[in-house]
This record gives sequence, C-alpha cells and structure tokens, in this order.
Amino acid sequence: MNRFCWTLIAGFFLSFSASAQDIEDNLTKYALEYAQERVHIHFDKAAYTPGDTIWYKVYTMEGPFPADASKTFYLDWTDEKGKLISRNVSPLYEGTTNGQFVVPDNFTGQYVHARGYTRWMLNFDSSFLYNKDIRVLQKTTAKGAPVQDTYTLNFFPEGGDIIKGLVNKVAFKAHDQFGNPIVVKGNLLNQQGKVIDSVRSIHDGMGLIFVTPQAGESFKVKWKDPKGKEHETALPAVKTHGIGLQVSVVRDRRYFQVNVGRDNQFDPGILHVVGTLGGSQVFLISKDSRTSEVKGVIPSNQLPSGILTITVFDDQWRPMAERITMINNPETIFKPEVEVKHWGLNKRARNDIEIAIPDSLVSNLSVSITDASIAGDSTDNIISRLLLTGDLKGNVYKPGYYFSNDSDSTARHLDLVMLTHGWRKIKWEELVKGVMPKIQFPRDTSYLTLSGRVYGASSAELRETGEILLVVKQKDQEGGIVVVPVKPDGTFNDGQTLLYDSATIYHQFQGKNKLAGATVRYLENKLPPLPSTVAATGRYSTLGADTTGFARQAQISAEEAAFLKQFEGKTLEAVVVKARTKTPIQEMDERYTSGLFSGGDGYQFDLVNDPLAAAQMNIFTYLQGKVAGLQVQGAVSSTPTLTWRGGTPQLYLNEIATDVEMVSSVSVADVAYIKVFRPPFMGGFNGGNGAIAIYTRRGGDTKSEPGKGLSSSVITGYSEIRQFYSPNYSTFKPEHEKKDMRTTLYWNPLILTSPGRSRLQFSFYNNDITEAFRIVIEGMTRDGRLTRYEEILY
Repeated sequence: MNRFCWTLIAGFFLSFSASAQDIEDNLTKYALEYAQERVHIHFDKAAYTPGDTIWYKVYTMEGPFPADASKTFYLDWTDEKGKLISRNVSPLYEGTTNGQFVVPDNFTGQYVHARGYTRWMLNFDSSFLYNKDIRVLQKTTAKGAPVQDTYTLNFFPEGGDIIKGLVNKVAFKAHDQFGNPIVVKGNLLNQQGKVIDSVRSIHDGMGLIFVTPQAGESFKVKWKDPKGKEHETALPAVKTHGIGLQVSVVRDRRYFQVNVGRDNQFDPGILHVVGTLGGSQVFLISKDSRTSEVKGVIPSNQLPSGILTITVFDDQWRPMAERITMINNPETIFKPEVEVKHWGLNKRARNDIEIAIPDSLVSNLSVSITDASIAGDSTDNIISRLLLTGDLKGNVYKPGYYFSNDSDSTARHLDLVMLTHGWRKIKWEELVKGVMPKIQFPRDTSYLTLSGRVYGASSAELRETGEILLVVKQKDQEGGIVVVPVKPDGTFNDGQTLLYDSATIYHQFQGKNKLAGATVRYLENKLPPLPSTVAATGRYSTLGADTTGFARQAQISAEEAAFLKQFEGKTLEAVVVKARTKTPIQEMDERYTSGLFSGGDGYQFDLVNDPLAAAQMNIFTYLQGKVAGLQVQGAVSSTPTLTWRGGTPQLYLNEIATDVEMVSSVSVADVAYIKVFRPPFMGGFNGGNGAIAIYTRRGGDTKSEPGKGLSSSVITGYSEIRQFYSPNYSTFKPEHEKKDMRTTLYWNPLILTSPGRSRLQFSFYNNDITEAFRIVIEGMTRDGRLTRYEEILY
C-alpha cells in the first residue's frame, strides 16, 4: 500500500467545493487501494550467447518506497516469435528477488525477451509491465531481406491542444522504425506556405516549436530525413477555444500557468488544478479564471523524486489540459564507496573489494563484475527505470543519460522527454465519478506455501489427531520435517515453508488415531494467466551497436566452447561395477555390531533410513510403540523408567553398558542403528531382561530418501534459485584444469547493509584472460533511495 500523501499549500489560495472534496476523497482511495507497482531488473551483463546463464535481480517500487505488498514475481521469457520459452516464479521480500535463466543451447534468435510483473500489475495498462529485449550473440548472423528505413515525425502540444490566440509550445520527436532518434532540420510553414520559423531537433530527435495561431490558420513542417529525402508533416489542428497549460522548469521550482482561449461558446469560470505524484494528491487549487490568473509555483525540492502530473479541470470537473514534469531530487540517490583492498589482474589472481554505504541506511544491493572488454550497457539503470520509464508509455532512448548529471542542459533535455511521451495512469473521467479500477487479479499477499485439506475423517477424529507430519523433499535439498496443526474442518497451512521447483510432500497423521482411511489433497499454487506474449525483436532493447564489445564476447565464447569440447573428449568413461545388494538392515548390522551383539533375536531399527526419526525428542520416544511390551514412563524427561516383561532391559551405547540418563542426552539425529534383544541377552550382565543397543553414526553414513514408504504428492512451487559459481583458486581442484574464460567474474544479488554493518567485503578470482574489470552496483534502501555505480578497474 502507499504510505504517503502530501499536501502542498505554500503559495496557493485554496478554495474547496463539495466536488473538490469528492476528488480529494477519490484520489486518497485510489492512492491507498490502487497504487501501481514499477519494476527494474539488474542483469549481470548486457549480452549473452546460447547456453549462457542470465543472472538477474528484481527491484519493485510502489510510490517512493519498495513495494512490500506483493509476495510473488513472474518473469516470462519469449523468443523472436513471441513463443514462451520459460516462466520464472520467485518470492519477493521487501520488494526484491533474484534468479536465473539459461539461454537454450539451440537458441538461434538475436534477442530473448523478458517480461516481468506481479499479479497486481495485470489489473492495469499492460504498457507498464517490465519489457526488455536481451541481446543473444550468435556465431553467424543470418542476413535477412534488406530493411526499408522509415522515419516518423510526431508533434505534442503542451497541455494537449493548440489553441487560437494563445502562445502555444509544441514539442516534436523524430525517430526511425526501430525507435532510434534522428536529426531533423526543416521549416515551419503556414497554410499559405510562408516560412514562420526554422525547425531543428535539440536532443535525440526532440525539439520545440512556438506558434500563436489566428482564426483559420494551420501549420506544417517541411523536413529532411538522414538520407536527404524531403517530407511534410502537419501539426495538430488549431482549436478555436480551450485551455492551455504551460510549465517552466527552473532548478528546484516548477512554475505553471493556465491560459484560457475564450469565444462565444466557451467561457469557463472556476478552474481546478490538481497535482498528483505516484497516484497521490500533491496539491489542489481552485480559482475563477475570469477574475484572477491561474498560476503557481511548486517547490519541487520538497517532493519525492518521480513524475508530477498537473491536470486542469473545468467547473464540471472535466479534464481539459494535462502536463507532466520530472521531479529529480538528489536526496533520492545515494552513492556507495568502493575500495579495492587487494588487486589482482594476473591470471586467476585474487581480488578483494570493499563496499561502504552510509551507516544510517538499510540497503539491498546487487553487484556484477564482468570483463571490461565485452559490451556494457549504461543506457538504462535502476534510477531511470524506477523514476522515469516505469511511468511512461513508449520508448525513451538512453534514459540513463537524464540522471548522469544535474546540469541545466540535461534538465531541459529531460523536459523534452516529458513533453513528448504519453502518460495517464489515472482515468480522470471515471475517478471523478468515483469509479475505481476493476480488479481481476488480487495481489499475491502471501507466499506459495504448503497447504491442503484432509478428507474422509470426522471433526472428532481430526480434533483427536490434532496434527499432520509432513516431510518436504525439494530438489537438491535434504528433506525437511514439519508438524502442522489440522483444523476441525480438515484444513492445514504451513506459512513458513517456501516450496521450490517440484516438491514432493509425504505425510503421516500424528496421535493415536492414524486416520488410515483419510486422504490428503494439497492446494495447488495457481499462477496468473500468461499476458499476451511479446516477440524479441529488439524493440525493447536500449543497447547500442557496440560491435567491438560484441565481437570480443563472441570470440571468448567460441574459444571456451572449443576448449570444453576438447576437454570432454579426454574424460574417461565411468566404470560401473555391479554387485549383489544387501538390505539396509543387513548392512547396518554388519557395519555396527560385533561379537554377541551381532545376529540374535530381536527388533532392528535403521534410523539413517527412517524419515520420521528426526522428529522424535529422544531415543525413548522413538522406541515407544515400536517394541511390543516395552513400557516407557516419563519418556520426555531426562531419567525415564523402562519396563519390559517384568524387568528393566540393559542399555548399551556403542556396545558399552550405560544408563538412561546418558541415552536421554544422545540426539536422535546422531543415532544410526538401534537393536532391541529379547531376553535373555547373553552379551552382558543383567541380560535376563533383554537389552537395548544404540549405535551412533559413523563417517560415510547417508540419510535415506525422506518420506520413503509414506503417501506422497508433488506440488509446484517457486522456480529454483541457484547460487552463482565463483571458483576459489587458493586450493587446487581437478576442475581447475579447465581453461577459465568466464566473462562474468562475480555476481552477488544479496548484499545487505544496515546501521553498524555498513561495510562489506567480498573476494573473487580473475579468469585466464581478463585485463580489466567492469563493476556495476545497483540497489535501493528501505526508505526508497536508489543507487547506480559503474566503474572500470584496470
């Protein structure tokens, strides 16, 4: 939820009507209940080759803070035809998550497309989902048919309309069919063909024109494209009346003025000016345009960074003009300090890096270190994405530039972006009537956890049973055991266990009543429907044509593939020896017992291969109910009493006589094998009442497959999150014989700092070829500050 709502009153004379109060109430409701999330993804590098792993870190924000309401993030990977390759589902914690995607070995496209979102984001305009085309370098590039270049020039009147009799500022933007800007030169002509002014782009194909039209006047621009071909493009039609809105950017102030173009049919009185930022109201001013000027000064240094929208309404609360302006305050950005503690550019040399964050901040960072000779991408970053492009429709060329410095020229260029990009997350016509967005996809406010329901048992039986024991076996993990309460209606939920990949769940009921006839049905974690897929065409790529970097990376990849193929050819085939197998109990008895303790008549328990053993408090609670006639009083105490066939059995620990106090202190997890001998036992004194021999684990013992022999189900959870492999060359290992040609030398998506722990040091080893490093750090703090740090170390 949004945790902010600002009221700016300095410099304004406020005059509220009942309708104005309704607008305020509706805006407050909208901000609190329908705030939209923005997404940025930090990738370890700019381009990949087939078979590469793409490592990434996700950052989400809502308003000026990390988005903490949604708990699950979805990332869809598609090819150049829009076909889904894979879907990653990851848990969000304090607005962040991380993961990886492996580019298929047989992938032949030039780009792979990543589309990221939360379930909540699907309720709103799909233009604001995260989209990025990631370059995939191929050994050979198929030459397609020649592309006919096309160029487009669009005009954007400030406020929305060109109005007769007013000085109108009209922005323009020129680009090619791929969205890349082009330089425009030409002339502004009226309907008689008279040259009114010259036209020239100012920055990245964008520029400004000023016109003061009279009745019946129209305008067009005659311009030439980069190939010298001449074009004519008409400006939007001039309106005979309307409302104009002008905004001037002067350092830490935003000056706005509302102008009215009147005629016999249009003479508005009260005008309402509303400022919103992140969906929350910043200010509201109502003035009579017939008796006073409608203008104001906004102290932008008192606002959080983001896009401020200024909307003008008439007296019936109909939106008449709108303008956006960027608030870019330095307080939003924090800068880490990076120090090289140990320098090593030689082959496989160690490097120690220390990162220092201001001690007052709680930060969540990701760090990538790559070979500086491969392509890099500084065109887009966490700051430009979460403050700018995440709230804009359409493509912004190299958005990272607008946050590279705080000069006046950069601010003017950024204002051109504001003038030439559509933005309207709020549908004013509906909001004025109190109509809120329709929610089809509720937020994922809880994680994908383990829950289900027991069928075939009465409420009384369920109350008597009380709990269900679940053994959770996830891929590449040891099985975990959890005991979950069962409600009288049969439902149960363990909110602490996060499921990854395809998890196998084994269950057993606790208590005297084992509910032999009952069945368990686990609730499936339902994923949202797949949004319309996007083809990986390069449209959503901010990466320029770094042919040198691409060629170097492709060369390294080809050399590495050739070496690995040669290395694999020298690997000896594994030798498989088949032998007659023994039962686990037979192996246990031969491994642990000796003399009179071997063989014999009694009970045998293999705790290494018993998935439920670890859930017991001690040896005696484990044996209860497993040995006929064995009575254990005070099993959970440190000195229980044992009775078997009228006497007390002798206890042995690793075949040495002991007592109940010693046995009670032994953890069940440390026990491998228990053997209970029926009387008489001839292996020691006092064997007339039988004996219990306990054996602790030895080296080489392996645990069983958890849940073996129990009822089970398979449940789909989160996508597997792997750890980045970074070799340690301080000690030799056989795999170090392979040539090291990694282009990503270090990746860590989980660098966390807090007061008192603001300096963190990490180490990595160079590969066999890199001569300079590129280090990139991105992250955000708990209070919504952002950072982007990039440096070449050589």
